[in-house]
Amino acid sequence: MARIKRFRKAPVGSSALHPTEVECGHSATTIDGKRYLQLNTYGSRKRKIPGKVSQTLQLDEAAARELVQILKETFPSLLR
Repeated sequence: MARIKRFRKAPVGSSALHPTEVECGHSATTIDGKRYLQLNTYGSRKRKIPGKVSQTLQLDEAAARELVQILKETFPSLLR
């Protein structure tokens, strides 16, 4: 599990489409009076335990705002 503190633009390298597709669950939760978005990815069919939570990311409001801006820059058509 990891809580996103901030986003950092990574240098452009040789990118390739990842061959593994998984589902991602999302939920909103409040911890110690602070609201978070939690994203869980689940193991692919090829994993030892398919469907088991594989990774968890938590974003507070500041990280979510930053992600929204990144999404708008990456996918300008979302602004329509």
